[in-house]
Amino acid sequence: MGAVGLALAMSGCTEKNEYVPPPPPKVTVAPPIEQPIIRYLELTGNTATINTVDLVARVEGFLMSIDYKDGATVKKGDRLFLIQQDTYQADLDQAKASLASANAQLTNAQAEYQRQSTLGQQDFSSQAVVDKARAARDQAQAAVDSAKANVEVATINFGYTTVTAPFDGIVTRHLVDVGQLVGQSQPTKLATIVQMDPIYAYFNLSENQVLRIKQALAEAGRTIEQVKDVEIDIGLQNEDGYPHKGRLDYVSPEVDPSTGTLLVRALFENKDLALLPGLFVRVQVPVQRLPKALLVPDVAIGSAQQGSYVLVIGKDDTIEQKVVTTGQVVGGYRVIESGLAGTDKVVVGGIQRAVPGSKVVPEEAAASALPPVPAAAPAAPAASTSPPASTTPAAKP
Repeated sequence: MGAVGLALAMSGCTEKNEYVPPPPPKVTVAPPIEQPIIRYLELTGNTATINTVDLVARVEGFLMSIDYKDGATVKKGDRLFLIQQDTYQADLDQAKASLASANAQLTNAQAEYQRQSTLGQQDFSSQAVVDKARAARDQAQAAVDSAKANVEVATINFGYTTVTAPFDGIVTRHLVDVGQLVGQSQPTKLATIVQMDPIYAYFNLSENQVLRIKQALAEAGRTIEQVKDVEIDIGLQNEDGYPHKGRLDYVSPEVDPSTGTLLVRALFENKDLALLPGLFVRVQVPVQRLPKALLVPDVAIGSAQQGSYVLVIGKDDTIEQKVVTTGQVVGGYRVIESGLAGTDKVVVGGIQRAVPGSKVVPEEAAASALPPVPAAAPAAPAASTSPPASTTPAAKP
């Protein structure tokens, strides 16, 4: 029995162990979304004030009062500084008195001329006397006009003693203290007022972008003046997307030959003062409407030496790699410019298990597993079928 058992054990060791491959991995797939979108240029720019004015003392005198707090928001016409007024009030009073005296002399000269003219008509006065009376009247009239001008000058100088806000804005810190002599030999800068609402954003378009936009406008039957109806969106460095909405306000009529760029300006409301002058901003400019754009979740985009790619389900559930040209990000999706068909099934989940050339078990992605579908774009103000302007794709997260 021992020999038989040993023989059976030895015969069992001679059986072959066959390799059983593991089942294909499961991946989640979804077709690209097809819908109209607006293609944008993504640029950079800077904010700038719509009005900035230096408040200066235009007349000489001691600064009597500062009627605002540094950095305060003021309204148009608010008094900000008061300069010594007594000298200018005296000059104004003197000018008014001189005007009253000139008016009295004019009244007397007019009466004398009227009397001599009547006597001359009756041959009781010579023509020379009449001419002399007329000259005296005209001289008195000139004196009145001169006195009126002196009153106006004195009134203007007296007005300069009060420095008021020329528009609504924020006033910087005062540069001169109360009691200091200002305007002695030249205008003295007292402070600066800055209008913060609305606010400008300046940016530049390259020569190539300008030419393509003009071509798109021409094909759409629009002029460069109509571009001013275009909505411009901007965002700060610490903000997501482009939350500030504005309108194109100015387009330079010529390209700067030294930089090859065209200066463009947009106007934005800034009631909450979220935008400060001089800030760096990201600018989004709509240039074209794509009626049937393909979008895939941004997480499905890979990168290799040959460029961006997506993984799709090929024949017999085999993974294929397709090189694509990517565009801008819309929500959690990225626009695919070329390289992908609307019928392709893109791998959006389990990408690390999807190897080109290997078989997988594809499963349709649930709607809750995908980013919210971006809203369809409204009609664009630019061309609808023209060649796309050069775009700068947004950086991938």
